[in-house]
Amino acid sequence: MKLRPLHDRVVIRRSEEEKKTAGGIVLPGSAAEKANSGEILAVGPGKALESGEVRALSVKVGDKVVFGPYSGSNTVKVDGEDLLVMSENEILAVIEG
Repeated sequence: MKLRPLHDRVVIRRSEEEKKTAGGIVLPGSAAEKANSGEILAVGPGKALESGEVRALSVKVGDKVVFGPYSGSNTVKVDGEDLLVMSENEILAVIEG
């Protein structure tokens, strides 16, 4: 990975968009909703506290996470792939199992 996030930021590859509804209707590209989940590809060193200490992040590379629909508005293109860069506090949950 050529992208190293700073502080409490993470780099996420968004999951694939849903191409079908639950009822089996195929959605065209413009109607498909962007997925609100993805896999963490890189994490920063942690959040700098007022005391000068650095608090490590609660997530790690490889975690599957869920984030809000308007989170991760910072999109970057690396090796032809669109990746999200967001702060750890924009992540809502880690998908386990």
